[in-house]
Amino acid sequence: MGNFDKIVNLCKNRGIIFQGSDIYDGLANTWDYGPVGVELKNNIKRTWWKKFVQESANSFGVDADILMHPKVWEASGHVEGFNDPKIDCKNCKTRYGADHLIEDFSKDKVNADIMSFAEMEQYIAEHKVPCPKCGKSNWTNIKTFNMMFSTSRGLTDENQNLIYLRPETAQGEFVNFLNVQRSMRAKLPFGIAQIGKAFRNEVTPGNFTFRTIEFEQMEHQWFCKPEDSMNFYEEFKQKAVDYLVSIGFKRENLRYHDHDKLAFYAKAACDVYYNFPIGWKELNGVHHRGDWDLSRHQEFSGKSMIYTDPFTNEKYIPNVIEYSIGADRLTLAVLCEAYDEEKLPDGDTRVVLHFHPAIAPYKVAILPLQKNLGDKAREVYNALAKNFMVTYDDAGSIGKRYRRQDEIGTPMCITIDFDTLNDNTVTIRDRDTMEQIRLNINGLKDYISKKIEY
Repeated sequence: MGNFDKIVNLCKNRGIIFQGSDIYDGLANTWDYGPVGVELKNNIKRTWWKKFVQESANSFGVDADILMHPKVWEASGHVEGFNDPKIDCKNCKTRYGADHLIEDFSKDKVNADIMSFAEMEQYIAEHKVPCPKCGKSNWTNIKTFNMMFSTSRGLTDENQNLIYLRPETAQGEFVNFLNVQRSMRAKLPFGIAQIGKAFRNEVTPGNFTFRTIEFEQMEHQWFCKPEDSMNFYEEFKQKAVDYLVSIGFKRENLRYHDHDKLAFYAKAACDVYYNFPIGWKELNGVHHRGDWDLSRHQEFSGKSMIYTDPFTNEKYIPNVIEYSIGADRLTLAVLCEAYDEEKLPDGDTRVVLHFHPAIAPYKVAILPLQKNLGDKAREVYNALAKNFMVTYDDAGSIGKRYRRQDEIGTPMCITIDFDTLNDNTVTIRDRDTMEQIRLNINGLKDYISKKIEY
């Protein structure tokens, strides 16, 4: 894995991720995906959906609205309890999350999630934890603030109602449990999945896209009988890691981290940690939520969430096993895992992103050896673009063009040369091995399809 700063610079220079509102000097902790980055992130989302919805015989997708009835967030506990411990530097007035401050200072050796405010204040004072910005250790007391973004709806000031931008997507799956079960005639166990934006007004540490105020979640809720729930919990822990490995992660860069402190309703909770260049950090979570979510929505909505088993006539509120992963954080982890600097025999250094071909932004680059071969090159480009994301580059030497494609992780480069005009063959260069073969143009579609299969 490469240096974090180098990855950030590569993202900006190669159209992967830009600072949000960049021409206005940016808005803190907001990021825009560029032409290359949006393809990478979309491909990651497609592989996730394929694994957890398409290939799951009893999982169904939804796309719930960002704005939901305010009572949803009362039932979920977010209105009352979704708070972050904030602390301000008296010297430079910069605000931090006290828990993040402690964990970063201790290099994740201290789990601040299990500490009370008094314990966090004591730790900060005893260790003279410095402000990351100014270096002073002069702090206010810790205070709480709710992390939900609020807005209002209504045509006049007298007719406005307070509503929230959702802080998580999971509630969209829970409130649609009855709709999905009835409309799809689903029998337990079954899953509901969703990919969508969420918003948290939290103090972020600024590690690029690791934690942001606007982010995209990929979540899957598995509804099941209480007596089967722990088996499914263990199953989804394994599925979480297996999915990451299937898109290119090394198992030695992943590890489980069981929660030291469980929510009062939870029966078990585990995170999968990834070895980022900034240290071992949470990548996704698997949580045994019991029947708390459906029970709360039954209580607040007045609608029964009781499931009747069609075979035994047993009645119960299903348990939920939640698997949640952030698309943005996963994209960052994919970049870190794929980044490599290779020393070549001639002494040069090659920067390359070793993406799994299924998630690579562009599958193929079309490179005419000279610009006067452009007509034939465009013909090949147009034919392949019907089936794959393809890019075209005719600027500079062929070596420089190879390097540009290596830096955005393009698995294959197709060079159109003068022999192409005579025998209808092209040169295909492999990103990882740099080996080259000749292939007839008529066989390109099948060749590429096999290479990028997921």
